Amino acid sequence: MQDADSKSAQGDFARAINLYEAALDDSENVRSAEIHYKLALLYDDKLNDPVSALHHFKRYLALSPNGPHASEVKNSMKHDEIAALTALSGDSVITRSEVARLRNENLNLHKELELRSASSRIVSEKSPGMNANPKKIASKNADRTYVVRSGDTLFSISRKFYKSPKRWKEILNANGKNIRDPKKLTVGETLVIP
Repeated sequence: MQDADSKSAQGDFARAINLYEAALDDSENVRSAEIHYKLALLYDDKLNDPVSALHHFKRYLALSPNGPHASEVKNSMKHDEIAALTALSGDSVITRSEVARLRNENLNLHKELELRSASSRIVSEKSPGMNANPKKIASKNADRTYVVRSGDTLFSISRKFYKSPKRWKEILNANGKNIRDPKKLTVGETLVIP
């Protein structure tokens, strides 16, 4: 085992693995657990082989479930399981924290788009084109528009513009061709508010 430790320290990992495995053949359980732990570390840290590392981590826990490295081994196994799945599937596996980060980033981008859309709508309403027909401008000013945001319903939009949810049917009728399902509005859709 000392020779294996020495070879590992020198960077000769293949020889260290051979010596550790030879030591496994003629050792008692407590010593075997420690050898499996060292083999797992070599496979995990030096050879980037999560499958072999998992095997030796599991053997360590089987031989010494409450050993001095048990909690570290369990944490390493979680990491190696993800790494092994990624390597075996040929695809990337995304952790829950990364999914949460991406979801939050997506929500922030949607909010930013809504704000930009609303501000560009306000700018376009304030500055109609130079060649616009005055009659068309007057009719556009009579009907307002609203860009649907996340969580909006016809009731909430009616409440926002008319201070009452009862006029939701007027909004539906003014946008009848564009609204497929009155209960599910599409975020980013522009509605005419009569």
